[in-house]
Amino acid sequence: MTANVAKCLLVSKVLVADGIMSDDEHWFLSMMMDKLELTPEERESVTDLEGWDEAEPIVLALPLEERRELVAMLLDAAGADGRFSAAEMATVKKVAAALGVKA
Repeated sequence: MTANVAKCLLVSKVLVADGIMSDDEHWFLSMMMDKLELTPEERESVTDLEGWDEAEPIVLALPLEERRELVAMLLDAAGADGRFSAAEMATVKKVAAALGVKA
């Protein structure tokens, strides 16, 4: 798994935390996968949520600044549908803590 796939998986983890992925959230994830140039196969694995358990250690190995940028993206993802659910925010905080970054 590449670091970019791992980042997208962590974003997807936030987006599904409240049990619903809105059209705006789908769009956010799709735009992120476009930006990070995921292949069709990688996009499918992210959409199928394959590899969640492997994603955090991969991202944890990245430089601190890159992890901070990802946490900012997680916050953007949590608000992609115009609201911040408690479950999404809890997931952002949990992932940020695992990555050694304050949310």
